[in-house]
Amino acid sequence: MSNTAAKRDNIARAAAATQPLADRMRPQRLEDFAGQTHLLGPGKPLRLAIQSDRLHSMIFWGPPGTGKTTLARMLASRANAQFISISAVLAGVKDVRAAVDSARQVLQDKGQGTVLFVDEVHRFNKAQQDAFLPFVEDGTFVLIGATTENPSFELNSALLSRARVYVLKRLEATDIRAVIDRALTDKTHGLGDRPLEIADDLRDRLAEAADGDARRALNFLEIAADLAEPGHGREVIGEALVNDILTGGVRRFDKRGEMFYDQISALHKAVRGSDPDASLYWYARMIDGGCDPLYIARRVVRMASEDIGNADPRALELALSAWDVQERLGSPEGELAIAQAVVYMACAAKSNAVYTAFGAAKADVQKYGSLDVPLHLRNAPTRLMKELDYGKGYRYAHNEAAGYAAGERYFPDDMPVNRYYHPVPRGLEIKIAEKLAQLRQLDRQKKTGD
Repeated sequence: MSNTAAKRDNIARAAAATQPLADRMRPQRLEDFAGQTHLLGPGKPLRLAIQSDRLHSMIFWGPPGTGKTTLARMLASRANAQFISISAVLAGVKDVRAAVDSARQVLQDKGQGTVLFVDEVHRFNKAQQDAFLPFVEDGTFVLIGATTENPSFELNSALLSRARVYVLKRLEATDIRAVIDRALTDKTHGLGDRPLEIADDLRDRLAEAADGDARRALNFLEIAADLAEPGHGREVIGEALVNDILTGGVRRFDKRGEMFYDQISALHKAVRGSDPDASLYWYARMIDGGCDPLYIARRVVRMASEDIGNADPRALELALSAWDVQERLGSPEGELAIAQAVVYMACAAKSNAVYTAFGAAKADVQKYGSLDVPLHLRNAPTRLMKELDYGKGYRYAHNEAAGYAAGERYFPDDMPVNRYYHPVPRGLEIKIAEKLAQLRQLDRQKKTGD
């Protein structure tokens, strides 16, 4: 080998050494790719697209560290296409134009296609997303977008109609363990050229702590390797070191993204489904992930009215008290009070009768518009109002038999008397339903008597 070639190789190795382990270990072959068998297994759609070199615009939707960027690079490589990567966090329309110019030049000079990979594509606004459309349609480039957010909410319908969405799932611990093992044995890109020693149970710990994110696992491993202690010709990654690295690590939780709403939805549904154990699990998951307890306290108040209502009005009182405790005492005392409210509500009788009734009443407001208040229901604080018959004919319920003005009408004159509230046969609403039935019987008797 010439001196020039040797120098070039040394420079290349030095450059590779500065790359993070996660970048060096990026799979180049489908056989090395971890997880996503629902997309990459034999006969699955994405595998067929890769093997046939038939590229089409697509959106990869999934949590961090699941291989979105790697798949995009793999697709471009298999199709012998130029790969251009931009981040929507940093890029703008100017960068898209530069990519368009590069794609056209490569197509003209080499007859080669281009894959434009846009990371965090949901960060582009509507105008920026629209800028892709003409170039996707005329074949200037194949667009591959990556997002951790639900494309249905974050991407324009026009862009979605031109791209196929592939959902990537969080990696299982066994998948990540395989990634760790490969990194420890790969002498070219990984740590296989070093005499590292780490027990199987500690490898499992790293895989589990990564919480479905292969990049995170490799970052843990790289830190551990840098801090490994020499011993008998080996570099040992021991339990104490792993504990130090993982201390303070939290499970995956995005305070603004899809996973945030998935977890609060799971908590709400577990409470509604009367499962105190699952309710506590999702509550603990959100607290563990760094969610503000006051946010959960507000949502718990919502659950008390929406799903329990008058079946057990104490639920609302307990939810408000838990919120108050969190504000007064903070964590962890307040978190325990919220947990108490969550368990109580999961065990309480359920009714969405008020929630449903309120929705029906709002629908009628939209339907009938601004109808006048009937004269007999209007207040008459002045002489003029009394002369205009404000309040005339109003029956004061406390002066009626049983404290109820049977047959009185309280709706506007130009709309029917509707029944929105239908108590359920659970909890206190059993008694409420009995009382309402008695009052309506008095209404019928009054009408018959008249």
